[in-house]
Amino acid sequence: MKQSKFILPIIVISQLCCTSLWFAGNGVINDLIINFNLEVSALGHLTSAVQFGFIIGTLIFAMFTIADRFSPSKVFLVSAIFGALFNLGIIWESHNLLSLLTLRFFTGFFLAGIYPVGMKIAADYYKEGLGKSLGFLVGALVIGTAFPHLLKEITSTYSWKSVLITTSALATFGGLLMLLLVPDGPYRKPSQRTNLSAFISVFKKQEFRSAAFGYFGHMWELYTFWVFVPLLLKTYSILNPAIALNIPLLSFIIIGLGGLACIISGYLSEKIGTKQTATIALLLSGLCCLISPLLITTQSEYLFIGFLLFWGMVVVADSPLLSTLVAKNAPSEIKGTALTIVNCIGFSISIISIQLLTFLIDISNTNLMYMLLAIGPIFGLIALLKKHNKTVAVLP
Repeated sequence: MKQSKFILPIIVISQLCCTSLWFAGNGVINDLIINFNLEVSALGHLTSAVQFGFIIGTLIFAMFTIADRFSPSKVFLVSAIFGALFNLGIIWESHNLLSLLTLRFFTGFFLAGIYPVGMKIAADYYKEGLGKSLGFLVGALVIGTAFPHLLKEITSTYSWKSVLITTSALATFGGLLMLLLVPDGPYRKPSQRTNLSAFISVFKKQEFRSAAFGYFGHMWELYTFWVFVPLLLKTYSILNPAIALNIPLLSFIIIGLGGLACIISGYLSEKIGTKQTATIALLLSGLCCLISPLLITTQSEYLFIGFLLFWGMVVVADSPLLSTLVAKNAPSEIKGTALTIVNCIGFSISIISIQLLTFLIDISNTNLMYMLLAIGPIFGLIALLKKHNKTVAVLP
């Protein structure tokens, strides 16, 4: 299909531009703390506000099957514009923690019309090779998520507000790009009515549950790792004051390299299987969680940074593959809703994980707490391997 070769790059670019909204607040967190007299714990709270907004957004989008009833490209554009506006609102100079949390909440709310809807659009175009296609798409999400850290480094001589202005402009551009260049896909089967029961009924299928629970375990670890990458680097700098680390640049590289890992895992899944590749990535990331306390205390900065680079790759390499399994095992007419439901629950789990580690940081300085992230991969592995010897059914 000739159009498919042109469509995927456009979806990827649009997704990359729009998901830069996700960690825009994290990229300037130190400036926000200084300018608005916030506590250090604001990092975890502001990130959780985005996640909570995303959860409520995905819940509403799923309950009313918005991505299946309306043109997903139009949903994507409207969400991008509103997300950009709420992100831009942070540059106002009279904020307190509550107003910042509110803005980040609504930014997350409209990200619900960007990330899962972008996957839905890709699924409408690519019936075969969906794992590879979603590998590029989730890779774009990862790089978009990491981009504010790089933007902060590049614009260090400018006001922190330039990071927020730039990410909002990019999101608007990405939304317009999707609407103008990506029409409804050939495999789209629009739903004609609101289907409130879809939120529950989709989990009746055993293969869908297996993929979804694997994704939930993955989400326990992923965003918490991303949130605490700068803190891990800062902790290492404190333990080794003679070593100077460029924290914004390294944060971008560690998180952003996961985008490459998503693309690699997408291609690898075509060789050894989607489920098998996801299982390997979950296993490796779980091991990283368990050995993290040892690596944080190493005196070799190359070993420490190399470890974080590897962890940054395997922590997200399974994401497009688990989403592929979810999409393939959901009925075509509610595929968008199924992806949105799984995202909703997954991000709810990520809030619990982020808040748990934020709480532990407030009461203790032990590095052993990062081992708790292994709970997710272990749970995910159990879910995926439970039916390991049975072929995953693929719905048309």
